Amino acid sequence: MVIGGNVQKRANGVLALMGYSVVPDLAGSSLSIKNASTDNPGVLATQFGGGSLLGDSFPAYVEGFLGYSRYDPTFVATAGQQQRLVPTKWNTFAGTGGLGWGIRLIGDLRLIPIFNFSLGHVASDSAIAGTLINMKTGRDLQFLNDGRLNAYGLGGSIMLDYEGFLRELYNVDVQLRYTNILLQSFDSSNAVHGSADAATVSLYARLRGPTGLVAMRRPVRYVLELSSTDYVGDQRGILGFNYLSSAGVGVELDTSAIHLVIGRVRYVFRYFFGEDVSGVGGSIAVSF
Repeated sequence: MVIGGNVQKRANGVLALMGYSVVPDLAGSSLSIKNASTDNPGVLATQFGGGSLLGDSFPAYVEGFLGYSRYDPTFVATAGQQQRLVPTKWNTFAGTGGLGWGIRLIGDLRLIPIFNFSLGHVASDSAIAGTLINMKTGRDLQFLNDGRLNAYGLGGSIMLDYEGFLRELYNVDVQLRYTNILLQSFDSSNAVHGSADAATVSLYARLRGPTGLVAMRRPVRYVLELSSTDYVGDQRGILGFNYLSSAGVGVELDTSAIHLVIGRVRYVFRYFFGEDVSGVGGSIAVSF
């Protein structure tokens, strides 16, 4: 038998964790939380992507994000007096797209409503563990062998976006965004189905200014970033915190003199902090 094997409850947790992969979020784009019993990541989540207005004359907004997460619940299998821990890694792959339209309010301030759609898949890599348990206990733990969970998401975002200059030298970007995507399972194993409401309120600010240095025949700029995300949906509290913030510093290289497609490359080092959590991370971003 399996002790603590409430698979439906664990599956709902996986679906809620999928929210970190489907909702565009700088602060939550890289998470790694250790399992105290194994000192290995019990939760791992990463996301990359971006979005942009296509232009002033045609202010359509397009965004796309890909995310991966791994949730590592531990079950206990028992046969008579023998018990053993059964680690079961569940891997989530998710993608989110968005289509919107920029509405100019005043100056460089825009309101951008966005329609979002997502698709995700959860699969266990515990086939070997399930086979071993069957050999030891004679029980068919199908949910460990080939359990699957597919989910789609529909929702939307509303974003206030400001992009402007200070004294023609300093570029300022500020975004205030609310996103809500309802995830719903489909074509999944009978034991694992349900829904989750992935919702966040986020604030992002970036300042870019001249360093006085030159590289690749173009000025080098420094980058300062601040972001904060409040999780107001089913992600709230499942990892032990309700919000996550970051502060970053980095450099931006203008590559337009040597590359016809990539215009800028940014390297940013970030410090993350929240309720009882902290960490560091880095990123590389390109602009076309």
